[in-house]
Amino acid sequence: MAELEAGATGARRPRPISPHLQIYRPMLTMTMSIVHRITGAGLYFGMLLLAWWLIAAAAGPNAYANFEWFMGSLIGRLVLLGFTWALMHHLLGGIRHLVWDLGYGFQPAEREMLAVATIVGSIALTLLVWVIGYFAMGGLR
Repeated sequence: MAELEAGATGARRPRPISPHLQIYRPMLTMTMSIVHRITGAGLYFGMLLLAWWLIAAAAGPNAYANFEWFMGSLIGRLVLLGFTWALMHHLLGGIRHLVWDLGYGFQPAEREMLAVATIVGSIALTLLVWVIGYFAMGGLR
């Protein structure tokens, strides 16, 4: 229910209600905005992986072996894959926002195209990084 506020004459009138998810129809660009925020948070926690890697490398061979064991496990690889995708998705989402900051891409078709390009591009770049990584490590083990 809208709250009432007193006007200049003392009469009370309803305050406008801010539209929310109950009012707006979910759109791809809205979903992409939410995912961009989630990937930003994921990158924050993903930096713990980088810190763990650096600390393990500095702590010695046993600590580094523990890190390598975890990252070589199925769970570790899935975490690393998710981190890679979040990094690529957040990067492309940032480029999309840069395009908007330059004043381009505001037409509905352009917004949808940029959103789809972010999704497809993040998946493609993630796969590319992983394929290059596997070849750099000597292929599948």
